[in-house]
Amino acid sequence: MKKWNKLLNLLLVLVIIVAVNMIGQYVFYRFDFTADKRFTLSDKTKTILTKNKKPIMVTVFLDGELPPAFKRLQAAVNDILSDYKAYSNADLKIVFVDPLAGLNQSDQDTVINNLYERGIEATNLSVKTDAGLTQKLVYPMAMIETDNKEFPVKLFQNLDTRGSYEDNINRAIENLEYVFTASLKKVIDGRNPRIGFTESNGELNDLQVGDAIRSLSSSYEVGRVDLNTIDKAGLDKLNMMIIAKPTKPFSEMEKYKINYFVMNGGRVLWSIDQVKAELDSLRQQSGQMATNSNLNLDDMLFMYGARINYNLIADPANCAEIPVSTGLVGGQSQMNLLPWIYYPILLPDTSQSVVKKLDGVKAEFPSTVDSIGVKGLKKTFILNTSPFNKVYTTPKPFSLQMIGEQLDPRAFQSVPQHVSLMMEGSFPSVFAGRPLPTGISAPFTLDSKSRLTKMIVIGDGDIFRNQVSERDHSPFPLGFDRFSQRTYGNKALLLNIVDYFTDEDNLIVLRNKEVKIRLLDKSKIKLEKAKWQFINIAVPLLLLIFFAIFQHYYRKYKYAK
Repeated sequence: MKKWNKLLNLLLVLVIIVAVNMIGQYVFYRFDFTADKRFTLSDKTKTILTKNKKPIMVTVFLDGELPPAFKRLQAAVNDILSDYKAYSNADLKIVFVDPLAGLNQSDQDTVINNLYERGIEATNLSVKTDAGLTQKLVYPMAMIETDNKEFPVKLFQNLDTRGSYEDNINRAIENLEYVFTASLKKVIDGRNPRIGFTESNGELNDLQVGDAIRSLSSSYEVGRVDLNTIDKAGLDKLNMMIIAKPTKPFSEMEKYKINYFVMNGGRVLWSIDQVKAELDSLRQQSGQMATNSNLNLDDMLFMYGARINYNLIADPANCAEIPVSTGLVGGQSQMNLLPWIYYPILLPDTSQSVVKKLDGVKAEFPSTVDSIGVKGLKKTFILNTSPFNKVYTTPKPFSLQMIGEQLDPRAFQSVPQHVSLMMEGSFPSVFAGRPLPTGISAPFTLDSKSRLTKMIVIGDGDIFRNQVSERDHSPFPLGFDRFSQRTYGNKALLLNIVDYFTDEDNLIVLRNKEVKIRLLDKSKIKLEKAKWQFINIAVPLLLLIFFAIFQHYYRKYKYAK
């Protein structure tokens, strides 16, 4: 009877195993037992993968000998792409390569240049080890290819070596689903929204926004917009307008065209210097008076619900450094980097998806931004200073001698100052009930309220201006400071805003994903290294010997009886 019960139990187990395998061929499900659900893809990602019918090739350039932190990023990329492959209805091929493996210096230079032309940029890392700093050239990037189209994907945004690589890598891992899903959607859909940088009012020139245009051109149609000549049909073709550091007053005709663009649902990114103050002018002169700009935009921004104030913010607790001559050594001017309190590093509001997980954003002579009460709008401040700051009204005299002044900490005790305001909803028309301005022969629209749209106002015109090489006049990457060799979050800010403004699926919410970092305590490792080496090596051997001796005497005792 017992024998038959055993056979029945065995048969039942076999039937269950066969049934589970048969069901598994038709029903797919993945189990994620992690507390932070790091292996669970969002419904938005699953929808894009299941709807796609085109074969996809993903090449990840993160392979070979890597620093430990980047090994962790490599493993996370492999994990998430395996999930993408599991949910994809089309063929999705994943390849990891080390593009510089086995190449001599000449061949490496050729490969580096070829990859750069395709949008794959190398990163030279200074990695802290027990022996000191080591240099390592890596490619924390991927390339997505489908239907004869390719799209570069940047896996690691933060290149600031002053921070903890473990923390930076963890933020990159949290951001993987967003960067891969957003990139997949762009390359699959083939939709290229049109973005226009205005140029009719002394805005930043092509060289000063060169890296911004190049970075956006991989997935958008980017060009310049002359508000004096563009007509209604041209505005209708635009999806987004970027007004970056205008220096000349806007005419009523130009404002009318911007207003029509907003009424038609167009997105606008305002990057405005409300005060004239330039560091280059301070270098060339003994001093400068920072004066108010006259752009004729105050009434327009006020109607839309924002105000850029005529002031300047100083933040000694969190600011960028500038090169300053501190004397002569051997007849040569000695340059040193010193903090310049009027270049504050703006802190993103981590609760907002559009700026979540961004690094600090470098600003130059920024002004505060206020919110004006307008019905039907959702408003959020997304960039702020540290609480240790002071706001100066203008006009205000400046000179580089101020960099050596002794600051009174009590004068800078304040609250965070708002530098950027995001507004979403239906905006009122600035020209409702007003006569047509000179230059407009017939009304573009009679709407008094806009379609649902979005707008961001930043109280600094240099946020999206890249530095330019003095040697060959080529643009440096946006956000990179050639003096301190530090990279700020300016480029990531621009890319995120453009994605948020042009993506109707609102994939930016994928940035809310959080992965808890669980790192070993390095100080405890150093103190208890010998102890844990003994436990992990000697204890298992001692246990094995103990059980061997026990088994020997037990068998001897058992069979002696």
